[in-house]
Amino acid sequence: MTNRNLIADILRLKSEKKALILAHNYQLPEIHAVADIIGDSLELAQAARKANEPILVLCGVRFMAETAHILNPDKKVLMPDPDAGCPLADFLTPEIIRKAKEQYPEAAVVVYINSTAACKAVADSVCTSGNAVRVVRSFPHKQIIFGPDTNLASYVQSVLPEKEIIPIPDGGHCYVHMRFDPEDLREVKAAGIAVMAHPECPVEIRVLADYIASTGRMAEIARTRSSWYICTERGMLDRLSELCPDQSFIGREDAICADMKKTTLHELVRCLRDLSGEVTVPSEVMEGARRSLEYMINVP
Repeated sequence: MTNRNLIADILRLKSEKKALILAHNYQLPEIHAVADIIGDSLELAQAARKANEPILVLCGVRFMAETAHILNPDKKVLMPDPDAGCPLADFLTPEIIRKAKEQYPEAAVVVYINSTAACKAVADSVCTSGNAVRVVRSFPHKQIIFGPDTNLASYVQSVLPEKEIIPIPDGGHCYVHMRFDPEDLREVKAAGIAVMAHPECPVEIRVLADYIASTGRMAEIARTRSSWYICTERGMLDRLSELCPDQSFIGREDAICADMKKTTLHELVRCLRDLSGEVTVPSEVMEGARRSLEYMINVP
């Protein structure tokens, strides 16, 4: 079956089932073509919270679907491929957070949205790459336990030197954002190409970037220059080209999140047809996880 036929089936099924399709910026272009909402983790969380449709289909990775279910416990949340996970999220466990709280009893706990529902349930707040600084600043606490991304933690520390950011666990990272080479950045900058880097990139990449931005902010910034080197997952080059057709974008072709690419049109058709791939969060986790997500969403 051609992509055109698959897309037609998805649009028909979406209407019949009264489903809302949410897709992360890193998804394949053909998934963006059928999505109702495309965005970064914060934008998808906000859209899920406001959704009226009884069925939410999350084209992304598991923590995103968990977040949609936590914010909409009465809705059916589906993933075309429920095995699409996040290696970064796997670095952190509730037990690691509890041990850190025992060591730093006066600290607040902020976990990146790229974490499991169980970790969110024992945190004071969630954050995204786009609002991490704002969320951390909102706490009166001097010490902030922050996980699981140590690069994002170091970025927040660089912006908020008045805080003591305590990263957990040691070495937590996104493998995609570790692929970038400072020498590549120096070469493109010498050629007059501006650089945007995601805050999950290591410090040696961030210090060479013209802008450090979440994927949600990248499109807005991209319009200010004609050409860009983008330090984040390869799918963002496609998304930026969709949003900013007059600009040019390059990056590493091997900066690919394998889990983000698991969602295909065939799987999306099957998911909508069979209402398969339901994602739920245990009841004992829901209340704490919702509280930490709501804190983030309500930070001005």
